[in-house]
Parts: sequence; C-alpha cells; structure tokens
Amino acid sequence: MSRPVVNAASIELEADDAAVPQGYRSPGRRLGPLLEGRRIGASVYELGPDQSICPYHYEVGDEEWLLVIAGRATLRHPGGEDVLEPHDLVCFPSGPDGAHKLTNHTEQTVRLMIFSTKNEPGIAFYPDSGKIGVWPPGKLFREADAVDYWDGEVG
Repeated sequence: MSRPVVNAASIELEADDAAVPQGYRSPGRRLGPLLEGRRIGASVYELGPDQSICPYHYEVGDEEWLLVIAGRATLRHPGGEDVLEPHDLVCFPSGPDGAHKLTNHTEQTVRLMIFSTKNEPGIAFYPDSGKIGVWPPGKLFREADAVDYWDGEVG
C-alpha cells in the first residue's frame, strides 16, 4: 500500500481569506489532511515582505516546531528576536516560554513549515492583546473579561 507524499518546497498554497489584514498575509496549506495525519499537524506558509504568519502567541498543551525552508525569517520570542536561516529548526514548548511570532523583514519570499501536536481543545494565548483562543469552537476571548467560577450559576 502506497502512502501519500507531499513536497514541502513546491506544494501549491492556498490564498488567505480576504478578511486577513495587511501584515498577516501568509498563504499556506495544512498538510495533515493530505498525508492522512491525525495526531501531528503540519502547515507550510509563505511570507512576502513585511508579512507575519500570526500575532505573537503561545500554545497551551501543544508543542510546535518550525523549519525554515527558504529565505530569512525574524523570530520574536520571550528573550528578544533572532534571524533564522534556511534549514533552521526551532521548538516552541507549550506555555509562555514557547511564545513566538514569525515575520519576513526582507525583500525575498520566506517559506516555512510548522509542525504541531494536535490536542483538542487547542488553546492559544496572545500576550500583546490579552486574548485567549479556543479551537474548537474557534472563538477568542479577552482575559480581562474573566468572571468568577460561580458567576451565573447561583442566584
């Protein structure tokens, strides 16, 4: 029985939704469905000049790995920033120590692959904006809107 094969350097990427703002345009492709993966996910993204994949964030319960396929990407992390070169590999552990944002500050296109464990629900914190995202259901909440455990439960 033959297994699916994907070439990460040449896979056709899908355009962003029109609602994605300038600065975060990053055509990509989820590879899990193509490879029939269930427990580990991977996505390939391309970043044009001055584009990022997503806001600065960290996962809770999931670990992510980044592989730079082509170009030079700037990695923001809790300790500052580093410029990553082709074939650099970085691990983002679960929790605040794994916070990251990837941006292309060059004139060349950057191609990246991100691998991740796939726990459900997926939870991400966005320290710059004070948001928490939960997937599913695919909703974001502000940390400042926290309520007491018993709020709405007793009368």
